[in-house]
Amino acid sequence: METSERLEFRHEDRKRIYEYVERHGAVTPDEVQERLGSDPSGFRHHVAILKRDDRLEEVDGRLRVTIDAGAKAEYVSADLEFSIRPARQEDLAGIVGAIRRVAEEKSYIVAESVADEIDHEEALLRYNELESRMFFVATVDGEVVGWVHLYAPELDKLSHTAELTVGVIEEYRGHGIGSHLLSRGLEWAGSSSYEKVYNSVPSSNEEAIAFLEAHDWKTEAVREDHYKLDGHYADEVMMAVEL
Repeated sequence: METSERLEFRHEDRKRIYEYVERHGAVTPDEVQERLGSDPSGFRHHVAILKRDDRLEEVDGRLRVTIDAGAKAEYVSADLEFSIRPARQEDLAGIVGAIRRVAEEKSYIVAESVADEIDHEEALLRYNELESRMFFVATVDGEVVGWVHLYAPELDKLSHTAELTVGVIEEYRGHGIGSHLLSRGLEWAGSSSYEKVYNSVPSSNEEAIAFLEAHDWKTEAVREDHYKLDGHYADEVMMAVEL
């Protein structure tokens, strides 16, 4: 969906409703109507149109932004069954927890900043004229054990690129979860017309670098001593893959 389509609401109240739901994640219609002070009949009309146009959906009595990101996929590896699916607002706490566990084990500065941002905003997905933010999660028995995140500011000069982070909690590695997450994220990026995806990690995170290299990512640049981790300097390794 192009940026011009995202902006074409045709009615200011309709745009306000969409932006409120986007900003607050999954919310009840009553909350949105009350917060915006909308006329009840006009509000119902605008919500119906937003649903018709596939901008909003209502699940379990809550409105959320509609993002077409494919269906849930099931996988079996050795003695582990896991799923890869688009993230939902209810996954926010699980994603934040998974990112922070991975970041504690191996320095992952960009991912940490993502966790801090979504935790502070309390909203997971973004799809507007300023930015796009998409998550897919890996789950085992309903619990989030890994994620892939793509972020893209809607700037003309950067509209062909997106930033990616990906990670899996340590005890669930070795089953191909990370590879499936990465593949799902890049598939979505390609279908969304991005041409290049990039990721930056400290040089001390050799496991992450080796993982990306094994999936045909290339190092494009190195910023020396960019990070200071536990009193020691580490380079920033800037990697990318073309779609």
